[in-house]
Amino acid sequence: MLVHICCSVDSHYFLQRLKEQFPQESLVGFFYNPNIHPYEEYLLRLGDVRRSCQELGIALLEGEYALEAWLEEAKGLECEPEKGKRCEMCFTTRLNATAKKATELGITRITTTLLMSPKKSLPQLEYAAKEVERAFGVSFVAVDFRKGGGTQAQFALAKEAGLYQQNYCGCVFALTAQREAQNKPCVELASSLNNQVQPGSIGERLALYETPQPKRRQRFLNYRLDHARVMQEEKVIPSHVLFYSLPSKPLLQGEWKEGEKGIAVFSKEPALMLTLEAFNTLAMTTYSSVKEVLASPLSVEKELHVRQKLEGDIYSFTPILVVEHLPQGKTTLAIEATLFHDVRELLATFR
Repeated sequence: MLVHICCSVDSHYFLQRLKEQFPQESLVGFFYNPNIHPYEEYLLRLGDVRRSCQELGIALLEGEYALEAWLEEAKGLECEPEKGKRCEMCFTTRLNATAKKATELGITRITTTLLMSPKKSLPQLEYAAKEVERAFGVSFVAVDFRKGGGTQAQFALAKEAGLYQQNYCGCVFALTAQREAQNKPCVELASSLNNQVQPGSIGERLALYETPQPKRRQRFLNYRLDHARVMQEEKVIPSHVLFYSLPSKPLLQGEWKEGEKGIAVFSKEPALMLTLEAFNTLAMTTYSSVKEVLASPLSVEKELHVRQKLEGDIYSFTPILVVEHLPQGKTTLAIEATLFHDVRELLATFR
């Protein structure tokens, strides 16, 4: 039986139940999900499915990541709600590919772990399955492992196994609608220009899920820098802005009063500017230029350690900037950033 797999949380429990119900069947997993966006999220879910299938002793095949073709199919359906016509199209697309792969392999029976997802419509899946049966001549195995406490057992097993429990279905349209409803920025669709791994980002989760160790969730105040520059007489001064820098207004003009050890204070409101030398001393680094800092920044954790040394509290929002030399005279400080409540995952160990 060829089993279309959407994610490890749905598949880990589903595959074990399939083994029990069909002990004579040889199960083969098929990961085909061109709807998942961005690509890093696709890789995260694929990697987690691989670990799950390896643990269960089930062979796994990967289908093509045909995002552009999927987006073409979704034209006109972008604003459809969850369980609407876009979902119907998505189910049909993925089951068609599964049936096609099955016929190539000489397999006559298929099913999908989408049947396990509590947020998916079983009638929609059953309709798509009937269409696939007629088109490809395969037999669709429609099982309902949700009932009888299956959904609760599914999530308990996923938590115990340390599997990645994603917080959106994977579709970019559902993601943006969900984040708008939550009044949160869509951080999944953006990344730092200098490849700094941001808290709560997909990059952070990719590193976290390299280990099957159990995870725990943490509520925290997240931050994203949208835009920043320091200007003097219309000339941009190269600068690096530390994490959690948030001025009261996006545009400020004033002067910097130099203090001790290459640290200056802004005249208009709480803000600090460090020379590169001062920053290297605090961070115990050897950067030779601000350009080098921008290209290869410290981790957020290390930046917060520098903030703590200066402010005594890593959760101060005082803007802190790094420049090669402190400017003389009036400067314009422009920083636009977003603060928002968020949840991220950590290893379930305490330091």
